[in-house]
Formats: sequence, C-alpha cells, structure tokens
Amino acid sequence: MQGSNQTNIESTPSIDYWQILKNRYGVILLTFLLVFMTAAVITSVIPEKYESTSVVQVHPSTIAITPFRGQSSVNPGSQMTAQYLQNEFETIIAPETLKQAAEMAQLPAQWEMEMDVVVNILKGIVETTPRRGTDFIEINVRHASASDAKDIAESVAEAYILRRKKTEEDRAKKALKALDNEKRELSDLVQDYRKDLTVLIQQYGIPYFDGGSAGNRLGLSEQAMFQSARAKLANFETQADQIKIQIDKLVQLTSEELISYAAGLDLPQNQVTSYANQNRQAVDRMLDLSAQGLGRRHPDMVTMNQRAKGALEKAHEEVVSLKEVLKTKLDLVEKQVLKMREMVDDRKEDAITLSLKQTNYTQAKEQYEQARGMLREMKFKHSEATILLKMPRDPITLHETPKKASKPVFPNFTMNLLLGAGVGLIFGIAIALLLEHLDTSVKSLEDVERYLQVPVLAVIPKDVGVLHKQSGMSPDAEAYRILRTNIEFNRKNPDNNSITVVSGAAGEGKSTTLVNLAYVCAQGGYTTLMIDADLRRPRLHTFFDINNSVGLTNYLTTDLALEDVILQTPVDNLYFMPSGILPADAAGILNSRRMSELLQDVKQRFDLVLVDSPPILGVSDAAVLASEVDLTMVVVQHRKLPRNMLMRVKQAVENVGGQVIGVVLNNVDVRSDSQYQYYTSYYTYYAPSNMEENQKPQAMTAHQSSKSEPKSYSSSDTSNDDLY
Repeated sequence: MQGSNQTNIESTPSIDYWQILKNRYGVILLTFLLVFMTAAVITSVIPEKYESTSVVQVHPSTIAITPFRGQSSVNPGSQMTAQYLQNEFETIIAPETLKQAAEMAQLPAQWEMEMDVVVNILKGIVETTPRRGTDFIEINVRHASASDAKDIAESVAEAYILRRKKTEEDRAKKALKALDNEKRELSDLVQDYRKDLTVLIQQYGIPYFDGGSAGNRLGLSEQAMFQSARAKLANFETQADQIKIQIDKLVQLTSEELISYAAGLDLPQNQVTSYANQNRQAVDRMLDLSAQGLGRRHPDMVTMNQRAKGALEKAHEEVVSLKEVLKTKLDLVEKQVLKMREMVDDRKEDAITLSLKQTNYTQAKEQYEQARGMLREMKFKHSEATILLKMPRDPITLHETPKKASKPVFPNFTMNLLLGAGVGLIFGIAIALLLEHLDTSVKSLEDVERYLQVPVLAVIPKDVGVLHKQSGMSPDAEAYRILRTNIEFNRKNPDNNSITVVSGAAGEGKSTTLVNLAYVCAQGGYTTLMIDADLRRPRLHTFFDINNSVGLTNYLTTDLALEDVILQTPVDNLYFMPSGILPADAAGILNSRRMSELLQDVKQRFDLVLVDSPPILGVSDAAVLASEVDLTMVVVQHRKLPRNMLMRVKQAVENVGGQVIGVVLNNVDVRSDSQYQYYTSYYTYYAPSNMEENQKPQAMTAHQSSKSEPKSYSSSDTSNDDLY
C-alpha cells in the first residue's frame, strides 16, 4: 500500500493544454487584443507607399572577347547565366546609374537635396527582381508619391539602358583596337620569319617551294651512304660473332659431339661429313657381322674395324683443318669490320651536319608558313569582327513602361491585421502556458494528494452562496453532502466530533464552507454547533444576522454559562456560538484550560462541533485550536494557495499535535474545468426531488441514534427565542 502511494506521489500528471487555455482565456484574450490593436495602430500611422514597376529585357552581350594568339578576338553572343543577371542587378542600383536617373528626373531640384543624398534615397527604394524562367528584370520603386514612383522607375530604366549601350560601345572599340594591334604584331612576325628563311635558303642553296619538300631531299645521298655503311658494318660484325662461336664449339666439344657439330658446319671443302658417314657405315657393318655369329677375330670383322678407325682418324684431322680455315676467315672478317667502322665514322659527321641544316631549314620554313596562315586567319576575323561591331545593337530593351499606382501597396492593412491576430494569439497562448508553468498553486485533486498525502473531502463549486439563505433545492448543496459523508467515513473514532476549519490565507472561503457544512449536517439530523473562534476577524454572525456582542470571549473570560452564549439558528438542529468582543490577546484566551473544558463539554452535548479559526499561516490562534480539537479540516481555494504553502499548513497542524482529516478544494470552476465538470452533472442528477431536505442519508443513521439531541438542551427546557 505504501509503495502504491509512493508511486502516485512521484507520478507526473499529464498536461491538459486545452484546459490550460480555457482557464487562462482572459490572459490570452488580453494579449491578443493588445497585439492586434498595436498592429492596427502601427499600420494606421505608417506612411503609405506607392509602387511602380519598369520591366526591361536583358539580351546577352554581342561582344565576346576570346583569346587569339594570347590576345583577343571578337565573337558574337554570350550565355545568359545567373551570375550574368546578378551583375546586371548590381549595375541597375549602382551609384552611377542612380545618379544619371536622378539627373534625368531632376530629383535634386525637386526634392531640394544634394545629389549624394538623393542617390542614397534611391538606393533604398529601388529594388530589382528577376522573372523566373525569363530574361526580364523588374525595377520596382516604392515612394510616398505615386507620381514620383512612376518617374523614378522610368528614369532608372532609361539610365540603365543608356549605360549598357555605352558599355557595349566601349567594349566594341576596345575589341577593335585589340584586333588591330594583334594583326599588326602578327604581320611583323611574318616578315621576321621570312627574313630568317631567306638567309637559310641562300646559305644552303636550297630552292623554296610553297608547301614543297626540297628541304626534305637535302643530303639524301649522304644519308644513304651512311646508312649503307652502317648496314655493312653490322653484317661483318655478325659474321665475326658467328665465326667466334663456331671456333669455340670446335675447341670445347669432343668425340662424337665434335664430329657431329663439325659435319653440320656450312664450309667449303668440309670432308668431315664424308668421313663421318664412312665411320658410321663400317660400324653398322660390324654390327651385322656380329649378328651373323662372326667373332671379333674374323677377317671381315677385322677389316671393318680398321676401316671404321681409319675414317674416324681422318675426320678428326679434317676438324683440325676446319679450325684453321675458320681462324683465317675470322681474320679477314675482323679486318673488314675495322675498315667499315672507319667508313661509318666518316659518314656520320657528314650526316650530322646535313641533319642540322635540314632541321634548321625545316623549322624556319614551318614557322614562316604557320605565321603566314595565322595572318590570313587574323585578316578574315578582323573583317568579320569589324562588320559585327559596326552593326546596331540593343543590349537592353524596355519591355514594360511604369504606370502610376492608383492605390498604395504598403502598408497592407488586411495582412498586418491578420499577422497581428496570429502573433497575438500565439503570444497569448505562449504567455498562458508560461504562467501555467510558473503557477505553483493547487490546481487539482492530484496536487493535494501528491503533496499532502491526505484525501480531498469535497470539491466546492465556484460562487456557492450561503445555503440556508437560498430558496428551494440547490444542486450546490450536494457538494457539502459529499463533504459531510466523507468526514463521517474518514474520522476513525466516532467520538472525534470536534473539527476546526482552517486555511492557509485569508479569503479562501473557510467560514462559508463551515456554515454550509453545518447547515447540511443539521439537515441530516446532526445537532451541530458552530463556534466562531476567529477572534481576529469574525464573520459567522454575519451569515445569520446575529449580534456579536456576547459569545466565546465572554464565556472564556467571565462566569457565563453555555446557555448564555449558545444561540439556536432558524435552522433546525443548528446552533451557534458567536466570537464575542475581540480581545487583545486572542491566542492567550484560546490557549486556556477553560477553552479546553468548553470543547470537552460541547463535544458531549452536540453530534458535531465546527470551530472557525483564523488563517493558520498568519497567526498562532489556528495552531492553538488545532491542538485542542479532534480533527482539522483544511480549506484550499482552487488556483490560489501555492503548493509549498499548503504543505506548511499541514506541517503547522501536525507540529502542535493536530490531525488533518482532509482538504476541501474550494471555489472550483466546475463548469469550465474539464476535470471537475462531472460534479455539475452529479449535483443536478442527484438533487433531492421527492424526499424532504432534512432526511438523513442511511450512512449517517447509526451515528445519529446516539446523539440525536443536545444533551443539555431540550424543547422543554429552552425555548427557541433563548437559543437564537
């Protein structure tokens, strides 16, 4: 159970934003009206402005300077880009353009201002905007005068057109001048190349043919001889290498490998192959004879063996002869190599000299012909550019002329009011939410139960009057019947019938709550006594129009009997003890033995004793009463007392040994606050119709049986006049 309570205490309630707005609609409405009226006032006092617009069409520049040999050339047309348009925007609002427009419109004389001041004003009122997807630029001018706005828009457009024309003309002149300079420089360069080529022709004796190849035929015979000598040298070197390899093989190889290799050499008078064949034939014959069964000593075997050995010896002798032949051939080839190397060296020098001459000639010829070709191209481009630049051009055309505005465009009264309404509503809601966040007062039943851990005995609707003065049946009385029932069920001991009603601050409705509670208890059959113990500011007597001259203070300070200070009200079963004359020391009187005896006495005489007290946080009287009575009921006005103060109220009661039975949440707007609206329907639905108002609920009958009448009073002992 304790864990459950802890969970409830620590849980955070959900925020009902709609309810917050309903509760603070006054703040929202006030903020809305302030902002809305402010917007209306500001809009009404802002000077009106009229707008005129000139529309110009921007054409790409017809002068495009492109590089040609490091200088410039002229090409028609350029692309319309965002950067290009941005540059045009800056040109329109440039001081030079605005100054020319001011002169055209005669603004300095008309406005009686210096030119610099006029230009600054124009810079602030002239705006340029593009039309999306087109090459049109809108020149918008806003001014207090519709005529001036039209004239300025027209003048700015004309000044912009004139400036762009002048810019195009200056660019054309600059481009023509650049082309003239480049053509002249290129012509001089062609003449220089021609002179260089002429010197080489005369020096080398080579005739020049336009586009011919005479230079390419320079030294062809010398080059051919040089290449032939190099080829022969390479051939001889190859032969020498081959002979060296053959000699090395003849030296390294032995036996059958040597004979086989030597037989394969392509040399004149090579008999090794013949002797090798004779040796092979003799050996083959010996193998045949051996197969026939002849032995090694057989005459045929001996003859064939001698023939094989003789052929092998002659082959070896022939190999030796081949070695000598190869050495002789190698000597001859090496001599040819030396000779050809000398010839190649001689031809090489001639070839290098001739190659340099050919290179110089070819380079000079190519430079001359290339420069002459560029000059021809330059002359053509120059003629083309001259024609292009002299053609009439309109880089800017006026598409739409400005018109005089018939009505102002600023301020927009409707838009400003709508904006003010929107901002006011947003600000109002924001302020309401902020105030709700900063508001720490008690707003709900959950607040009470979370911070005090005591039950809420009843929720009293807003603006509830004094029930006994109302005619007929009141639905509001049901709230006090609920309070009566909850008190009955929450007091653990039936003998705890003395209750003091306290509040944290003045004006929270504790006295009215006490009177109405006493009224419904009396209607329910309880003999109820009300004691006005608020000796600072008593009010209970005013509810019944009773004289307050004799009461509680008189009883506590004199020897008066209870019968002298307890009065019967016009309501059955309801009795009242006024406060009496206000003393100088209220706390001292209440904190007395006689006061304790008084409470003990009336507890025995009445079913219920309700004691009114001053605010507990303001004075000490309430704490004294809380220590004397059985139970303490705290009345809290809805959305007034801060939560920390509510906790101090409970703490003040508990510090003097008192017991808080519960809290009454008073002055709740149950009709607008959604979390309490069900009370209204309940009161209406359960309002008594057929039964008498003084009939007691069944839950209270058992207690009534023991205390149906005041124990010291009866109808026979005291008249109604004496108790009033």
